[in-house]
Amino acid sequence: MRLIAAMIFLALAFSKNSRAQDNDSPVTPPTRDMSVGLFNQKDFTGWKFVMKDNTDPLKTWSITNGIIHCTGKATGYLRTAQVYSNYFLTVVWRFVKTTPQADDTGIFVHIQPPDKIWPQCVQVQGRHGHQGDLILMGGATAKETRGKNASTTVPLPDDPVEVTVGEWNKAETICIHNKVECFMNSKFVNEISGCTLNSGYIGIQSEGGEFEIRSIDYTPLKY
Repeated sequence: MRLIAAMIFLALAFSKNSRAQDNDSPVTPPTRDMSVGLFNQKDFTGWKFVMKDNTDPLKTWSITNGIIHCTGKATGYLRTAQVYSNYFLTVVWRFVKTTPQADDTGIFVHIQPPDKIWPQCVQVQGRHGHQGDLILMGGATAKETRGKNASTTVPLPDDPVEVTVGEWNKAETICIHNKVECFMNSKFVNEISGCTLNSGYIGIQSEGGEFEIRSIDYTPLKY
């Protein structure tokens, strides 16, 4: 664990210095060991559904051949039963298809109770063309959003790096204390610091887009 934490901190320091020198320089997330699969490829053990108007979640979420399928309708989210802090999260997922008003999803970190649509959290935007935008939801704030309205977006500083619809994206998120860094397909895309949240549930959003998830892996980090 000490080695993993050291590697993460070195990577963060390197990425910060690299971006200060050259904003176009890609940053590769560090190699990780001891990762834990949060999705067992069989069922939703360890997860809880939160759906608008108490809609039957199994009409929205299903598992076939070890892959989670979400229709995107109704609105809601799937969240862990356990609270997490200081970790490296990897979600491998893809859109099945996209159409206007049906091209949205997202990864939630630091979800706060109570369960509602929408909770206080940080969202790693999954919307087509905007994957990696960071949204401070429900009153959460960060250094980059102080003094702005609730649900403020910290947009991608550069062009998106998502793959073609139907191919698998790898969304990687580093949460260390009050900092969140995002990588998409092994390229650094965005970050926030000084966030008012530093722990909470992890979730996946249903908001119009039809998508699939192949794996959700978590690696704890010492801070």
